[in-house]
Amino acid sequence: MKSFGVVVFLLALLNLKICHGALQTGFYVGKCGRQNVESIIRNVVRQRFARDPTIVAALLRMQFHDCFVTGCDASLLLNGPTSEKTSPPNLSVRGYDLIDQAKAAVERACPRVVSCADIIAIATRDAVALAKGINYRVQTGRRDGLTSQARNVNLPGPSISVPSSISFFGSKGFTTRDMVLLIGGGHTVGVAHCSFFQDRLFNFRNTGRRDPSMNANLANTLRGRCPRGSPVDNIINLDQTPRSSFVVDNGYYRQIRAGKGILEIDQAMAFHPSTRSIVSSLANNGRTFQTQFGAAMIKMGALQVLTGRNGQIRRTCGVRN
Repeated sequence: MKSFGVVVFLLALLNLKICHGALQTGFYVGKCGRQNVESIIRNVVRQRFARDPTIVAALLRMQFHDCFVTGCDASLLLNGPTSEKTSPPNLSVRGYDLIDQAKAAVERACPRVVSCADIIAIATRDAVALAKGINYRVQTGRRDGLTSQARNVNLPGPSISVPSSISFFGSKGFTTRDMVLLIGGGHTVGVAHCSFFQDRLFNFRNTGRRDPSMNANLANTLRGRCPRGSPVDNIINLDQTPRSSFVVDNGYYRQIRAGKGILEIDQAMAFHPSTRSIVSSLANNGRTFQTQFGAAMIKMGALQVLTGRNGQIRRTCGVRN
């Protein structure tokens, strides 16, 4: 009964008009004439998703990479020779064209009203919902940042340890459960190049063997798809279940409990004392995962935002006004 009560509370939380600081749901109501800002963005995302369901993972990654570097201010979108886009962790970020398309659509409806930072948040929520995830009530009211520097990008890699990951998320105000939810929510529809986990297949920690925590059958399969010395860096789905590779669900947690995590941090979370009970609870209850993931996304979207007179509303997402 206790867990059911938590779920009910979270469902209520996600459907109320709530706010973190100056952010709130329904911020743009009445600010674009008769036009519905969120519907305009949703239509753009829906059209893209219909032909490319991998856009869900791309947008989740984009929002994470933006929010965890100087806050959710769309600084990641700015162009420039030393902008955040140019840092190694961001070279494979994609989806910028979708954000530009959505921005152009809302600019036609109501110029200089909707921030690029809000478009990222709304588009990501819409993509999650299209992928059968929770349709959480995204908060808006962000403004766009004025600076973007590659030197500010300090994001964790796939081989980070659980304690180090807990420390990193904790420095941003997130709990260990938030961490497990955000990593799992992104990776349930994510992909990775072989180069990010190949050591786990052939030479884990210089032992000359595979990572013993990885399921042997999975390791053999991946060795065939990620052969040692291959000049081609293939892409592998992080969720190895075909029917749920592009679905935002809790299948990821069941897989890592079975030793089928692709990235080292994924697998480590399933067995580490600090996270294994969280992983187990999410693996066993899809409804809990959905509601708590939605709450974690709302929390992430409020990270170090610019509101009021701070920042600006960019005319074009890649360029300052």
